Amino acid sequence: MRDKEKDAAQMAIKRRHFLEKAYELFTRKNIESVSMIEVAKACGYGTMTLYRYFSTKPKLVVAVAAWIWGETIRENQERRPNADFEGMTALGIFEFYLDSFIELYRHKRDLLRFNQFFNIYIQSERIDPEVMKPYKDIIEELKPEFHVLYARAEQDHTLRTDESEEEMFSTTLHLMLAAATRYAIGLVYIPESGFDAEKELEKLKEALLMRYRKG
Repeated sequence: MRDKEKDAAQMAIKRRHFLEKAYELFTRKNIESVSMIEVAKACGYGTMTLYRYFSTKPKLVVAVAAWIWGETIRENQERRPNADFEGMTALGIFEFYLDSFIELYRHKRDLLRFNQFFNIYIQSERIDPEVMKPYKDIIEELKPEFHVLYARAEQDHTLRTDESEEEMFSTTLHLMLAAATRYAIGLVYIPESGFDAEKELEKLKEALLMRYRKG
């Protein structure tokens, strides 16, 4: 039993090493230009060893996305004032949620660049939905957390609930993430006098607060 546990632990360490190195390469060079051979070599292993963990490149790419977003979601949960936002209004929770995207821009620009490359890759490769499942499962973890603020809004009426929970979640996720990603990769209009990306993200946050704040 101990040998099996030891083998499982070693496999988990090796798998994590593959994910970390692949993420580093995908973020720096973009996903399409990085081969499985390159990932294996960067990790110090033969290509066949990598294929034993991830049988195709799409499976590796999706595993990297699920891993890095899972890590980021856990880190953001640790930023909470408390586990279930006790004592906070729905408006306060919503502001924390919007701030999470600004925090991504401040501290996780590599993740935002990876996210852009990932979206392009999965569209161009037309990855099978079953392969995408680990990533989609991670994103689904966000919905119950969003439900907490929506349910509280129905109680304290600090946010509008005339728009469905699903639509509100989709709108805010896409607007904030898309804006933060564009700033991270530099795909923006740059005035001669320059601009402040964080300030503009704060303006988007305020616009969403204004839209959904009740009263």
